[in-house]
Amino acid sequence: MAYYNVLFDHAVDHLFTKLDCGPEYIEQRKLSFFTAEAHVRYVREVHAGDMTRCSLQLVNHDAKRLHLYQELFHTDGWLSATSETLLLHIDMSVRKVATIPDDIREKIDALAAAHQSLPQPAMVGRGIALKRQQP
Repeated sequence: MAYYNVLFDHAVDHLFTKLDCGPEYIEQRKLSFFTAEAHVRYVREVHAGDMTRCSLQLVNHDAKRLHLYQELFHTDGWLSATSETLLLHIDMSVRKVATIPDDIREKIDALAAAHQSLPQPAMVGRGIALKRQQP
């Protein structure tokens, strides 16, 4: 199961590179993003060696947080898993939540504008619960 999270994480790494907050961001500016919460839904099993692709949608954001939704697809087109994640922007020198710098925030705002026309994924905000069965 952990490998699904690795695939989702690699997609986020690609996003962070495009937003100029990848490894150099951590090294030079001592800032990063940490996962605060993640909800993975396993739909259909992929196997070692299967080719996959991952979509990523910025659902919401503010001055310190990103809310992402991702879907993992087998290259044959079927959905394998979904992931909904809340990321916190962190000042690595004190390991505390910090405001996203203006230059990065502008790029996040541009991404949000590009994703604004996308439909809200049906799985966003879904919780985990056991429904009580009637006797």
